[in-house]
Amino acid sequence: MNTFFKNQAFIIDMDGVLWHGDNPQAGLIDFFKTLRNSGLSFVLATNNASLTPEQYVKKLATMGVKIEINEIITSAIATVQFLAKQYTPHQTKVFVIGEQGLTAPLKELGFNLCNTLSFSDPNARLEKADLVICGLDRQLNWEKLATAALHIQQGAVFIGANGDSSLPTERGNCPGNGATLAALEATTGVKPQVIGKPEPIMYQQAMALLKLQPEQTIAIGDRLDTDILGAEHAGMRSIMVLSGISSREDIKTVDYSPTWVMSDITEITAKL
Repeated sequence: MNTFFKNQAFIIDMDGVLWHGDNPQAGLIDFFKTLRNSGLSFVLATNNASLTPEQYVKKLATMGVKIEINEIITSAIATVQFLAKQYTPHQTKVFVIGEQGLTAPLKELGFNLCNTLSFSDPNARLEKADLVICGLDRQLNWEKLATAALHIQQGAVFIGANGDSSLPTERGNCPGNGATLAALEATTGVKPQVIGKPEPIMYQQAMALLKLQPEQTIAIGDRLDTDILGAEHAGMRSIMVLSGISSREDIKTVDYSPTWVMSDITEITAKL
């Protein structure tokens, strides 16, 4: 094993690192087999808030990789855990733009979810939400955006599970949650508080799961502005893979950089 990685643990991004959409990256099974055989601990930490950890376990299983629930953290889980410390869930009303990955943990902790306002019903009234929380929503429509904007303008705290402007898919890069946040900020003039990467919160929660300190962990990701900058904020070293969003040329445009740059997980496997 490369001495750089001896006795280290990894916090690993998923979209653009392990797969594009439903297409696994080459070498995915060997990568995890090598991690297991080397006795290296890891947590999968994704900014994608659309799926639950259970759904990610099933997705990886279809790709031939067995992962435990406690080896996964999403920006949705990180957001809900963070908010549960700031608010009393059963006393807090939330309007959510997002999928099951975000709504399920909110419900499990007892947050009260508000309905989308029906603009076609002249008698419909806007519920008063304390929070507006946005994650990736592939069923996003104008009524959801409009309802969120109205809540924010009436004083609801604006929270983004993550700020990823794009999402790598098997067809190419598509709009991510950051695009939704940008639309709402443009409408309301209110900037969201973002919980996921590049904020250090999710990395800190992942390190707590690993029971390790920043100097004992290495982040693996494909995005400079989230994965790598987040690692910088959390005091961690990082590996940027070139199989996703960011390129070597992009590194020249920012004032921070990954510790290592590798082509993809197959190169990481070879180093291990």
